[in-house]
Amino acid sequence: MKIPLLDLKAQHDPIDAEIKAAVLQVIDQANYIMGPEVAQFEKAAGDYIGARHAIAVASGTDALLLSLRALGIGVGDEVITTPYSFFATAGAIANVGATPVFVDIEPDTYNINPKRIAARITPRTKAILPVHLFGQCADMDSILAVAGEHRLPVIEDAAQAFGAHHKGRKAGTLGSLGCFSFFPSKNLGGLGDGGMITTNDDALAERARMLRAHGGKEKYMHSIVGTNSRLDTLQAAVLLVKIKYIDGWHEGRRRNARYFDNAFAGIVDLKTPVVRPANYHIYNQYVVRSATRDLLVAHLKQCEIGYALYYPRPLHLQTCFSYLGYQPGDMPEAEAACRETVALPVYPELTDEQLQYIAFRLEQFFLSTSLKKSLYGCSWPCGALRRRKKHRHAWERRHPCRHRWTRSATGLAPTVVGALPGIFRGEYAYY
Repeated sequence: MKIPLLDLKAQHDPIDAEIKAAVLQVIDQANYIMGPEVAQFEKAAGDYIGARHAIAVASGTDALLLSLRALGIGVGDEVITTPYSFFATAGAIANVGATPVFVDIEPDTYNINPKRIAARITPRTKAILPVHLFGQCADMDSILAVAGEHRLPVIEDAAQAFGAHHKGRKAGTLGSLGCFSFFPSKNLGGLGDGGMITTNDDALAERARMLRAHGGKEKYMHSIVGTNSRLDTLQAAVLLVKIKYIDGWHEGRRRNARYFDNAFAGIVDLKTPVVRPANYHIYNQYVVRSATRDLLVAHLKQCEIGYALYYPRPLHLQTCFSYLGYQPGDMPEAEAACRETVALPVYPELTDEQLQYIAFRLEQFFLSTSLKKSLYGCSWPCGALRRRKKHRHAWERRHPCRHRWTRSATGLAPTVVGALPGIFRGEYAYY
């Protein structure tokens, strides 16, 4: 069974007619830049998030860039952020001329560790930029407490967290500015790039709107030096259709995550996502952790189960940031997460059969690795394993080779015989 990491066709098929009608309407109107659908989507998204202002921009990266510029952050300034995120988080800081200052992450949520932030604040620090990674809010209570003590604005990188909330307040409304991405793989994704800035600050909203349109309020009149970062009308029209379904999609992801949580609960060598109290996790990614991650990835490939590594190298060790002087070992939690985590399919359109297959294949992998002490192992290339006889009442497996084990004083030796009997029972009939 082949299962992709994400199936956008499965998402779009039920709403295909609505999306095509919305796109055709834009084409018929021929108002492709800042057409009425852009303002309509801004209102719908702002109402959903609970923000007074929602400013649609060209991408999530631009949302970060323009938020930094709206705060006046530039050359010589420092911004505290996480080393465990997509590149744009730190790239935006560097692109405005500021210096990203990395703070290690919590080992369980993978979000920035607020207990380590204060020690990294200097007179040059101008903002804190936490990431709500994988769809779960960072510890904003603690982050805002540190920020308030030092009078620093907080920019939320909520690219993966549209609709996530903490104590009922949605991501993007907790700090000074919120930044979202509508890249197709996101929970709310367009048919191309797109992004949004949210804020309850009127002055910041006005400046962000100017920055996205070459720095002016009216055509050919420029108060500041801005850029071209407008969300096009076609993307806005598509997102306006899809936002109506976002809560249902979130619940589908959460349902699938619960299924995996329960299925993997007995696997000692596999860590499932940890959700903080009062957090509503939307599971943009379902990320598991294992010391044998690379072997697990090879198994997933063999079983044709989609996966992704978020992220294979932490930001502080990226070549482009070598000038900052970080060394391996400086951010041990982020570095360990890069070695040990992998994302599994969790999209809401997964069928029960697909969920069972994914769970079975992971259980199969960890049974074959964690129970080696109680197994007879085949030393031939097949690498097949058979449970000790006294445990065969628990489970049996169809043997993939024609080897039988015999015990001798020197250990186990395989001999070629007829295929060994064995079956999988019930739902484990996929072998």
